[in-house]
Amino acid sequence: MYKIDDVGVVCIAEFHAIEGRTKELIAALHSLIKPTHAEEGCLRYELNQRTDDPGWVTFVEKWKNKETFDAHCSMPYITHYFEDVRPQLVDDFKVTLYHEILPEVW
Repeated sequence: MYKIDDVGVVCIAEFHAIEGRTKELIAALHSLIKPTHAEEGCLRYELNQRTDDPGWVTFVEKWKNKETFDAHCSMPYITHYFEDVRPQLVDDFKVTLYHEILPEVW
């Protein structure tokens, strides 16, 4: 039997770089890792690049609960990224929240 973690939040944040701006996008997103790892409630925050289309760069995030995720979204470095940096580097993006389906307990 499986169990759904309805308290924790998993976020998949996908960003597609404007043509020729992938390295800049990766650098901008990479700069968010260290301060985010220091946030209370951050369980996972990793940056990935698609193998079939390197212009897509994705964060896989896991948060203790929705409140800690919401607090993360209001951090000055996150709002600065979305309001000031993202429009210069990204032509498409999608942020989706999930609940993890936990493995069966043996």
